[in-house]
Parts: sequence; C-alpha cells; structure tokens
Amino acid sequence: MTASAAQLLIEQTLNGVQLGIMLFLIAGGLTLVLGIMNLLNLTHGSFYMLAAYIGVMVYGHSHSFLLAVLGAVAGAVAVAGVIEVLVMRHLYDRDHLGQVLATFGLLLFINEMATVVWGESPLQMHKPQWLDGSIELLPGIPYPAYRLAITAVGLVVTLALHYGNNHTRVGMLIRAGASNKRMLGALGVNVDRVYAMVFCLGVALAAVAGVMVAPLVSVDSGMGDSILILCFVVITIGGMGSVRGAFLASLLVGLVDTFGRTFLPQAFGYTLGPALSSMCIYMLMALVLLVRPEGLFPARG
Repeated sequence: MTASAAQLLIEQTLNGVQLGIMLFLIAGGLTLVLGIMNLLNLTHGSFYMLAAYIGVMVYGHSHSFLLAVLGAVAGAVAVAGVIEVLVMRHLYDRDHLGQVLATFGLLLFINEMATVVWGESPLQMHKPQWLDGSIELLPGIPYPAYRLAITAVGLVVTLALHYGNNHTRVGMLIRAGASNKRMLGALGVNVDRVYAMVFCLGVALAAVAGVMVAPLVSVDSGMGDSILILCFVVITIGGMGSVRGAFLASLLVGLVDTFGRTFLPQAFGYTLGPALSSMCIYMLMALVLLVRPEGLFPARG
C-alpha cells in the first residue's frame, strides 16, 4: 500500500467514525423514545434541523461557538418541551399508525415554520477560529481539528449517556418506566414527567449533533429528513430499543457509507459508482435483516 493510499484510508476511517458518532447522537435519542415510550416520532430530525438554525443565529450575533451550542440545545429542548405537552403526550397510548400520521404532520409544520423564519436560502455557520486548522496525527497525515472535536464531543456525550442510564437514579427511573410504567406510577413516580424528560433528552442529543455539524453542511429546512432515514436504518440494524445496538450500528453505517462514497466511484466509474454508494447502507440493512431479523443487539424483552 502506497503512502497516499494509507493516508486516504486513515482519513476516511476517521470520517466514518465521526459520521457514526453523530448518527448515534441522533439515533440514540430516537431509540430512547421508541424503546422506552413506544413512540414512533418522525419529528426527531426536525429538532436536529432546528438546533442547526438556532446555532447559526446565535453564532451570528455572539460570534461565540460555545454560546451557539448552548443556545441551540436550550432552544431545541424548550420547543420540544412545549410540543411534548401539547402533542406527544396524547400519542403515547395510540398505535404506531396514529403516531406516524400525527408526527408527520408536525414535521411538515416545523419545516415550513423554519422556512418562514429563516428563509428558503441555505445558511452556513463558520467554524470557530481555534478549531479552524489541522492536526498531524501521524507524519504526513494531517486531519481537520474540527472533525476531531466533533468526534471527541460525541464520545463524551455517549459516555455520559451510558453512565447516566446505568448508574444514576434518573436512569433507574427511565429503565423502570420502559419495563412497567403502571408499576412505576403505582410507586408514586410521575410517569408523565419521566416521559417528558426522556423526550427532551432525546431532543438534546439530536440538538448537539445538529449544531456541531452546522459548520460542515448547508443548513436548510429539509436537512433533518435525510438524516431521519439514516437513523431508522441504524435502529433497524442495531435492534429496536437497544442503545448499545444503536451505537455499534451507527459506527457500522458511518464507515460503510463513507467507504462506499469514497472508493466505489473509483472502482466502478463516476456514473455507476455514486448510485452503488448510495445503496450501500440499505444493502447492509437487508443483509442484517436476512441473518438477524430482530437486529444485531435487540433490547431484552
């Protein structure tokens, strides 16, 4: 393997890991909501989009990336809290068809409101100056510092989520609500409050991903729709309701998607290659479902 080929392989592996970590932040929140509350929420990608828009707006006024992240997460969670009380709370006991129809209508409403508020033209958020550069990982192999920061932030949030879910009282209440919400309510716990907390936690994870990737992509009203499809692919591969499965599936999907878009056009030409690369993750999902219809790591019970 030549030096240039090795450099390309390392760079694309890191890109795949970064994409996988960001996918997990979004799919992990969707998995929590689906696994604990049995809510099929199609608006999840809209909160990802909303956080990106708020981040661009706050950064444009404050020129502080930290304030942009905090403002985006706080703004998305505030909107999520209102929507949970007005809409989602009435869907928990409905079947999945009713949930899909209601949340799809809400998705269209949020997307249109974003267009009304921020316009139809895509927006762009600049990287913070202190991360606008490269770090030499190995001799002759530089890598963008901002992408490394995204990966680091994603890993820290993932570890915090794992610790909170498994080693805190709040995590215990969340897991108890997933197992038997009637018994949890009989013990004096406000189940509606626990569900609202889980819903807002899932939105907060998606908001972190949205504001962190805003400097890398164009922020527009449809950016949450495509990422939502990838999230459902991740959940299907990892197993319904499994946070561990969502994490491993996110990394797998990120690597397969990145390698496919990088190497397939070189192997099959720039006419057939892009078409095959866009099919890679769906072929992966079909293969997993053929071998393990319940997913790689389905939630117990």
